[in-house]
Amino acid sequence: MSAARLRNRYFDELFNNPRLMWLGQNTNHIPAHPAVEEAMVASIRAHEFNAYAPPMGFEALRAAIVADLGTPGAEALVTEGGVNALALVCRAYCRPGTTFVTTDPTWKWPCLFATQMGAQVIEIPIYDPAVNYRLTPQALKAHVDERTAVIYLVDPNNPLGIRYTREEIEAFCAIARDCGALLVHDCTYRDFADGHYPALLAAPEGALVSLSFSKWLGLAGLRIGALVGAPGLLDECAARATSVLGASVVAQRAAQAGLKVKGEWMGTVRAIDRANKEKIRVAAQAIEGLSLPVYPSHGNFLVIETEAAGIRPEALVEAARRKDIMIRQGTYHTARFGDRFIKVSTSVPPDWADRFVELLPALVAEARTLNDVPAQF
Repeated sequence: MSAARLRNRYFDELFNNPRLMWLGQNTNHIPAHPAVEEAMVASIRAHEFNAYAPPMGFEALRAAIVADLGTPGAEALVTEGGVNALALVCRAYCRPGTTFVTTDPTWKWPCLFATQMGAQVIEIPIYDPAVNYRLTPQALKAHVDERTAVIYLVDPNNPLGIRYTREEIEAFCAIARDCGALLVHDCTYRDFADGHYPALLAAPEGALVSLSFSKWLGLAGLRIGALVGAPGLLDECAARATSVLGASVVAQRAAQAGLKVKGEWMGTVRAIDRANKEKIRVAAQAIEGLSLPVYPSHGNFLVIETEAAGIRPEALVEAARRKDIMIRQGTYHTARFGDRFIKVSTSVPPDWADRFVELLPALVAEARTLNDVPAQF
């Protein structure tokens, strides 16, 4: 069976398990705000789904996205999820003979898109306490040159959860400007971070911000995201769009409603997320050999290192799956460092986190006995 079919079957089995607790994809499973559900139901009852949406998104939603990001003068291009936004960027700016510079770990799919366009992907290792698990301006400068088309920065970093400061973002923007590269600031997890600073504020004409409604608003299955930036940069991306008939109408109505209640909603979500993180931290550190390299995390997830415990991450993931819990093996994010850790998502109902914490000692014990682990994705 092909890798694509294996991957599809893997997720089909997970999705069709009604008992599954999703603690591995950073998706938000906290019950939706009533206003968001009402907006979707109203859209369906009005049969809005019978028509195509505007190709760049509803104007009201585009304006609301820019206002929420706090970047006046920029525009938003609504996309079918954050991954589609980043695919557009790679199609627009990556070419043979160019480089796409990012960190390791990073989010894997833009690296694939850049490679598909013929660019060379350069991953700068940051899984190292000596650099506080973050990219430094010095390291970035050493890896860019006149060939660099895109500098791709996931901030907060997925999976590590570090968040860059305003001074660091300004330094990265200056480096991008000096070598003529576009800085792509993937801000998917910004709503779980304190003190997040969008690169557009430092480089309004030289950066693009990518956003997702999957993580903070819980719309993963509706596929809606956005690119935000200067009109000229967005035009370059829009010219290469494949979703020329617009993103889901129902999803856009949900996003509009979500932005209106975001202040209230995220207070609730973040309180639950923080409490889940703390109980998982306590449980993990109570088991010999498990540790958290970054805490607190500015994303809705935690990295738990398993190497010192002598446990393969894949074995722990399989042990959890057998108990209807989905967590993520490190190799999903990084081939170089993936054998060190698992990732656990925390924007989930408290009882899911409680169940994971309750089972963790038994999961670790079972993982020590597992040798034949099915393929994971």
